[in-house]
Amino acid sequence: MVVITENEEGKRPINRPTLFYMVHCGKALYNNLLWRNWSPQQLAQTILIGNSFKGIEERSPARILQRDYTYISSILAVTEEAAFPDSNRYLDVFNDTSIHQFPREKLDAKPKEFWEGAAEPMYQQCEDLEIIQNG
Repeated sequence: MVVITENEEGKRPINRPTLFYMVHCGKALYNNLLWRNWSPQQLAQTILIGNSFKGIEERSPARILQRDYTYISSILAVTEEAAFPDSNRYLDVFNDTSIHQFPREKLDAKPKEFWEGAAEPMYQQCEDLEIIQNG
């Protein structure tokens, strides 16, 4: 197991099956993680426990999601998401938590152009940025 000791802003590249535990993080962290691993090879090896992408989609205006969180918006259609079971005891801890997987078959079904030209997110117009940025 590797525990990240410095602020990478969620931009952690992977090259083997990896579990990310990112409960109650801001959308920018998820978006950065997706961007850094924006390929079928990498995303197929990613399991993410964190805020529900479906919930993010429901609570965010489409134009904002597409403008500020492009990678979340783009990956929604091929994400398999399973919500954590409701628990009265831990409702405030695990509410809106899901396990996200990105099946290789669905990723491979996307056209090559879908994966090309992945620009690093900048968040210049973002009004609800929830991330501690480096520098």
